[in-house]
Order: sequence, then C-alpha cells, then structure tokens
Amino acid sequence: MHPSHPSASDADAALLDLLTGPTPPTCKTFLPRRDAALDPLLIAAAAASGPHVTRNHYTHDFFPGVMLPQAEGSWDWTKFSGQDASTNSKPKRMAYVSRQAPRSKRLGLNIPDDGKENTAPLSPSENLPSPSKTRPTDSDSEGKSRSRTTTVVPESIKVNPGPLEVKCMARTRIPTPHGPIFLHLYHNSKDNKEHMAIVVDPAQFDGPPNPDSPPHIRSKSLDAVWSENETEMDRITRGAYVGRLSPTSKQASKPSEAHAHSTGMSDQIPSPLIRIHSECFTGETVGSMRCDCGEQLDEAIRLISQPITVPPQTPLEQPKTIPGRGAIVYMRQEGRGIGLLSKIRAYNLQDLGHDTVTANLMLGHQADERGYEIAVAILRDLGLGSKDELGEGVRVLTNNPDKVQALENEGLRVVERVPMIPRSWKTRNPHLAVSDPVAQADQKGEKVVGATLIGGNAVYGEDLDKYLRTKVLRMGHMLPLWLEDPEQ
Repeated sequence: MHPSHPSASDADAALLDLLTGPTPPTCKTFLPRRDAALDPLLIAAAAASGPHVTRNHYTHDFFPGVMLPQAEGSWDWTKFSGQDASTNSKPKRMAYVSRQAPRSKRLGLNIPDDGKENTAPLSPSENLPSPSKTRPTDSDSEGKSRSRTTTVVPESIKVNPGPLEVKCMARTRIPTPHGPIFLHLYHNSKDNKEHMAIVVDPAQFDGPPNPDSPPHIRSKSLDAVWSENETEMDRITRGAYVGRLSPTSKQASKPSEAHAHSTGMSDQIPSPLIRIHSECFTGETVGSMRCDCGEQLDEAIRLISQPITVPPQTPLEQPKTIPGRGAIVYMRQEGRGIGLLSKIRAYNLQDLGHDTVTANLMLGHQADERGYEIAVAILRDLGLGSKDELGEGVRVLTNNPDKVQALENEGLRVVERVPMIPRSWKTRNPHLAVSDPVAQADQKGEKVVGATLIGGNAVYGEDLDKYLRTKVLRMGHMLPLWLEDPEQ
C-alpha cells in the first residue's frame, strides 16, 4: 500500500465520523471512494420506509439512539452498548387520540350507549341521496341508443328524520325603500340552511295590537321562553320585544302580550298577502336579466307594504286606512331547488338553444325540485295560514298554480291567489301602465329605488322573454297577458 494513501479502516472511520459527527471534521487528506461504506445506511433507509411506515410514524430499529440526540450513543456509535436480547422489548408506539367528537354527537343524534348510529333503518326520503335519475337517451358513434344515469345528491344533508320543527333564532328591524320590515332568521330540523321570513307589519311599532285591529305577525318560537337562565337582555338581543327598541329599552316581550288576538276585528280587512320566494343570487344580487326574480322580490315587498283601506261598517263611519301587512318566506332553494352550480350549467345549455325546463332535465334534475314544507311551518309559526280559528287565511302572491296546490297540500289555508304581472308586460299594456306608478316611471326612464339590484325598474331582454314564455307554455303559469299581444 502506498504510504500516501490511508488504510481502508482509517477511511471507514473518517467517513463514519463525517456522516455521524455533530460537526463535520476537516479532512485534509484525500479519501478514496468506497461505496460499500454507504450500504448499511441505504439498507437502514430502505427498512425505515415502505407500506408499514406512514408519514407520522418511523421505525429505526438499527440504532435506537440515532433519533434521540440526547441519548447516549446518538452521535458516537462506539458508546452504544446495545441491549439484552432476552428482554425482547418492542418499541413503544404512541396511541392516536382523536380531538373530534363522534358524528352522532356533532349532529345531535340520540344514540343508545349499546347501539350504533346506522342501526336504525332509514328511508330514502330522510337522509339518503335521491334515487338515480335517467337523463334523456343519446346515440353513440354507431347510432346505438344509450341512456345516461346519474345520482343527484341533495344540497343539504337531512340531519333529523323526525317531525319537522322550525325555530326563529333572531328578528330585527330593516329599513327599506318601501318602508320598514322585520327580518326573521329560521333554523329547522330538516336541512342545514338558514331560511328567512320578511314580515311587513309596521303597526308593531305602536306597541301591542288594539282590540279593533288585526293581530301582529309575530313568531311564536321567538317570543317563547327558551330557558330559565335567559335574561331580559338575552330576549331583547334576539328580537323578542314589542314596539320599537331604543337605548332605554329594558323590557322584553311577554308571549301573552305579543300574541294577543283581537275580538272586534272587522271582516272587511283583507287577509295578509304572502309570497314564497326562492333565492336567486343571479337575479337579486348580480342583476341578471335572464329571469325576473329580483324584480319579483322587490315587487312583492312593495305590494305588501301598500296601505289597506278598510270600508266603513256603518254609513256614518269614514273609511279607515291601516298599514300594509304580510310576509315573504325567503327559501334557500337556488335555481328551483337544483343549486347554483347546476343553475349556471343550465344557463350554458340555454345558450345552446334549450329552454329552462329542458336544461334542468338534461342535467338529471326535475323541472322544479322545490319543497314547501318548511315554508308552511314558518308561516304557521308567524300565525298565518293555520286552519284553526286563531290563524288567518292568506292571499298568495304567485302565478304558479302548482305552488298554490303544494301549499294547500301542506295544510296552508289559501283564500285567494293574487297574480304577479311582470313589470315589462305592464309597460307594454297602456291600460295597466296608467294605474301602475312603477310602470309609469319606467316608461319615462326614471330610476326607481328598490330592495334588489334591479330596484323598482323592469327587467327587459330577449332572455327574459324566453324565460317567461317557458313559464307559461311548459310550466302552466297563469299570466293575464300574452307576450306577443299585450292588448289582450
């Protein structure tokens, strides 16, 4: 061996010190390449990885002290004395403890201690996805007919298969261009959406109802006592008060006072006007003119807010005017229940030449997937539409006869259907435009303020005309005007 080259053992010791030492030593001599010295490290690395090792677990059984810098022999393996093979000790593994509560507790389900969450049989209508729906058949490259089946998963997960319960969580005053309203936010036991009720009843600012005036439209669940520990300020904060709030308000509402029923109310006072309105982000917030949803929401608030003239009961009395009263149940059912994602895709299909009904069917949905069980429950909580002597019948503001039938099937007492004529159709009919101030202002090009981005003006456009025509021809909406002949 040449005297200028170190021995193999010296080279191994220097390489080992270089790889394992806390600070790399300064090497002034030339070290020959020795791949064999790296073989134990490669074997250790290969053994420490594989299907039995995850990113959170490591098993280095070659030199136990290597992973612990403070252990003896972690840096200098010459000091590692090993361990007795007779002890047969296994490496200690850390137990994983979840910080997330079980699903049954997170969903508030009442599961027996000895039972399982999925033990009870569940019907498809309770918390399972809707049945598979077959889309229209198409043809492949060989001309053979084939059908496409897709499973439509509902937007919200049904969290309680029991009876429907609604609860008003908060109520507050909102000033609008059409007057003050009371916004109610509801939770329910059927889905995880926050539906709302827009109540128009400014007479509530004057305190409890008079004996000869109609009852106030108030939430029973909101005015109820929730617990023995709640304070007056807790009740006031959630909106359980009578009259108008002020910096000196300290008294919350009492259920008997807030829901007093008048005995001398005139039969000439019309039933409250209500509307079941489905959420429409594009029409209400963005100002889309593909539909008239934003216009309908503003028009509903305006019509309900109109003062009511009560005819005199005797010839000596004068007609009396009372504030408008009614409610709009704002349901989170975007795109007739198919959701915003499918609605946007349906818009692209409409640009390809399909109408709104066909576009929904092509996406595997029904033409209308909305439900009204929650809406009727909200109206009952407000004291509207019940079939007992304490509830009031309602007039429904809609052009959709199927909606009226669905509301009646849920137990709502409907005394009249009030049509909602599109503002663009009113401006084309001189007979209606004369008696409608909104149509007159729109004809003059004046900007009218309103509750949505469209405001008090009308929606126009070819897309809107196709949308309204589809409502009449394919969905059976009852509109007193025909699009091509406004004189009828």
